[in-house]
Amino acid sequence: MTDALHPETLAVHAGQEEADSATNARAVPIYQTTSYVFDSTDHAADLFALKVPGNIYTRIMNPTQSVFETRMTALEGGVGALATASGSSAVTYAVLNLTYAGDNIVATSTLYGGTYALFAHTLPQFGIEVRFVDPDKPEELAQHVDEKTKAVFAETVGNPKINVVDIRAWADAAHEQGLPLLVDNTAPTPYLCRVLDQGADVAIHSATKYIGGHGTSIGGVIVDAGRFDWAAHADRFPGLTQPDAAYHGVVWTEAVGELAYIIRARTVLLRNTGAAVTPMNSWLFLQGLETLHLRMERHSDNAQKVAEHLAAHDAVAWVNYPGLADSPDKAAADKNFTGHGYGGLVSFGIKSGREGGKKLIEALTLFSHLANIGDAKSLAIHNATTTHSQLTPEELEAAGVPEDMVRLSVGIEHVDDLIADLDQALAAAG
Repeated sequence: MTDALHPETLAVHAGQEEADSATNARAVPIYQTTSYVFDSTDHAADLFALKVPGNIYTRIMNPTQSVFETRMTALEGGVGALATASGSSAVTYAVLNLTYAGDNIVATSTLYGGTYALFAHTLPQFGIEVRFVDPDKPEELAQHVDEKTKAVFAETVGNPKINVVDIRAWADAAHEQGLPLLVDNTAPTPYLCRVLDQGADVAIHSATKYIGGHGTSIGGVIVDAGRFDWAAHADRFPGLTQPDAAYHGVVWTEAVGELAYIIRARTVLLRNTGAAVTPMNSWLFLQGLETLHLRMERHSDNAQKVAEHLAAHDAVAWVNYPGLADSPDKAAADKNFTGHGYGGLVSFGIKSGREGGKKLIEALTLFSHLANIGDAKSLAIHNATTTHSQLTPEELEAAGVPEDMVRLSVGIEHVDDLIADLDQALAAAG
């Protein structure tokens, strides 16, 4: 049924087409429980052996979480999803589900600072190398791939550079090498860009951002397209195609077919390492999804007007926003996006440089100074001294984070008020 529905309808109904079966509640209940009673010893054994569906323990699954996962699956057009405790844990699980010590992945260099730190510093501690590449050169992917490469990773919209990656081109390049493409789709959300439709194999979100939409809850989600043929590359992906000792020797591709990747992420990684989303946060994300389409259109409309205003401002040196007519990313955005807007993120530099950027941040009154995006409220930050402060000057350049950069997450307030706040702060910055 969901295939015939528009995304605005899926955002409200997917995962709970009827009232709650236990209570007839119309709203999705918060199942605030740690565990679930088994019908019998045989029923318990069948659950643990994956012979029957059902709930075991909220670290692994929960009915409220299940509705959220089903709704995200429908919005992205996948076959299954896994919610996690944060966007960072979703990125980590997405990669660890395919890699072992000695393996590597290839990632575009324009990444969220936390993801860059994970890839550049944390994963290498566990023997997993990340090779960073130019996001505009998918044709060079083959130069960075060897027999130990397990995936290609990109962000739909690089954060904070606000560059747009050509998902189809990267998917084609990855598939030519026998590799899946993992895409962090946090910034546009599936309402503005369905990356699985563009050829990506796995979509990843920090639900903390636009999905939640109100700065109240931390969580992440992985959505599997179910299309990558793991069995055709069995030697490269033994965790999915050979007996898995972590789950009594099951061969995932044989046991669950197209769901192999997402089921293994739940039953091995989530079960054994425990970055579980809470029932309350799953419920809050469902509230956010019900207005996702309304908010993303308003975020996009406001950001477009803010970007155009900044581009014409005498104190501004440059502006990155894919909706600008002269943006080098507009063609990729028009190719990949659904036509509902270009998102709520804008980055720009001011002519007074690094010090001016700091002064501007301190002078803003409506824009809150904090390290987040996707809130209904407008947010601003100076990335070189905060989210990307651990990077060297060379790494900052590769990530597209010049020292004069200010990133805005444009909210859903009245745009005239936001522009007035920016104007007075630019004046104060000199």
